[in-house]
Amino acid sequence: MLRDYQQRAIDDLYAWLGDNNGHPCLVLPTGSGKSHIVAALCENAVQSWPDTRILMLTHQKELIEQNYEKLRLHWPNAPVGIYSASVGRKEMGNPITFAGIQSVRKRAQEIGHIDLVIVDECHLINHRQAGSYRQLLSDLADINPSLRCIGLTATPWRLGHGKITDGEAIFDDLIEPVTIEELVERGFLSPLRSKVTEIKYDLDGIKKRGGEYIEHELMQRLDTEEYNIAVAQEIIAIGKGRKSWLLFCTGVKHSEHMAEILRAYGITTQCVTGETPKADREYYLEEFKAGRIQCLTNANVLTTGFDAPGIDLIGMLRPTMSPSLYVQMAGRGMRIADGKEECLVLDFAGNVAQHGPLTDIIPPRKAGEGKGEAPIKVCDNCHEIVSINTRECPACGMLFPVEKVDLDLTLRDDDIMGNAIEEMAVSDWQWYVHTSRKSGKQMLKVHYYEGLSSKPVTEYLTVLHDGWAGEKAVNTLISMCSAAGVNPPFDKDLAGAADYLNQVLPPAVIRHKKDGKYHRIIGRKWN
Repeated sequence: MLRDYQQRAIDDLYAWLGDNNGHPCLVLPTGSGKSHIVAALCENAVQSWPDTRILMLTHQKELIEQNYEKLRLHWPNAPVGIYSASVGRKEMGNPITFAGIQSVRKRAQEIGHIDLVIVDECHLINHRQAGSYRQLLSDLADINPSLRCIGLTATPWRLGHGKITDGEAIFDDLIEPVTIEELVERGFLSPLRSKVTEIKYDLDGIKKRGGEYIEHELMQRLDTEEYNIAVAQEIIAIGKGRKSWLLFCTGVKHSEHMAEILRAYGITTQCVTGETPKADREYYLEEFKAGRIQCLTNANVLTTGFDAPGIDLIGMLRPTMSPSLYVQMAGRGMRIADGKEECLVLDFAGNVAQHGPLTDIIPPRKAGEGKGEAPIKVCDNCHEIVSINTRECPACGMLFPVEKVDLDLTLRDDDIMGNAIEEMAVSDWQWYVHTSRKSGKQMLKVHYYEGLSSKPVTEYLTVLHDGWAGEKAVNTLISMCSAAGVNPPFDKDLAGAADYLNQVLPPAVIRHKKDGKYHRIIGRKWN
């Protein structure tokens, strides 16, 4: 049985494919159950259109196995095979094939006619006509010009390029059916907490290649006895009482050195890298999940395809310019587990300050772009894009706060999830039709009240807007109605929708964040 947002992802996907040519990408937070969505999509497609042939591609053995297992769970008799040298199976000719890209990249003729390609971790596809994915997709499209490709990722950007829909990218649009805030609010993901660390790595002068720090220069600067001992001592002091630690290090030697130091302090620790023998690696991971190993140090191997729900402390000892890698590292701590209330993130590397909280990631810049900010800003209430000098939003009338010259980027507690989030018990809500004084655009507006005499918290839903702002507002309204147990009022005009929603039970609690004079709603919870 799919969760409502998982079914919504499939419904949104089919709606997009029906209305558009090209290739969409589903953006789904880490831990949202992508493999369940893939399984349901495969089952529905093959049962609805029996001649359909599907190729599921990814780059990692663990992801192939996870996706395959979830399909078998949903559909025990699924006509599926695996083609992957790392898995040790080379099965071809089934209606559904789960494959490793390195094993099939030159086998388009052997694969033959494919109707649907699904790519997990699709941000790895080159934005130019180059690389294994692009070559295979091009060869398969020569065989079937009607081929459709669906991407899945939690991080729709490429370092040095920007969004994966920009330029010559294969994807034409992003579909975002659910947010991290909603999943945390509904208890499907564990919240993260961040703490200011005493030790802060000095990265000045470390060179970059391809937009990312050069690993051997990071190692030379950061993998020192002085740093390693001080970092280990701080992790032990702050992490007291936490049972499952995962540390991301700058390289193999750094990972090994941190493991040695932690063991010397009495912490049961093992190191996992690309050089770890397969049998040892599998043993360490199982022992870690079972709680018999308290800490794993790793270098470049446990960012994707690794699911250990009990992780309650993450140490970021690896600086990165990649927001995708940052999200993947942090996401390892967001699985829920019995007895786990949250996961603590200790960011010695400055990644939170570099990329922003997980709920508001700063995308990477395109190659050649300067470091200056673009001369635009986005209204936090209605998401209208306006000039950087605009004082009042032309769509909803919001007054922008006066910008401070000096930016305070100091990491505070909770920054990794977005700080200053408040909760308010809701006694009532009132819906209205709001018309912008300047643009004349109409939208829905809702006031949330804590009491009869309290000042309301206001939210705008730009459900009639074009583009991303409209899509996000529509998805928000769908999510709200689903949680309240009613159908969305899309068969009504705005005035009718407001009247309808005024009869609906309001949420018991909202979580909101102050942005200048106004508030952004982070989550809503119904009893």
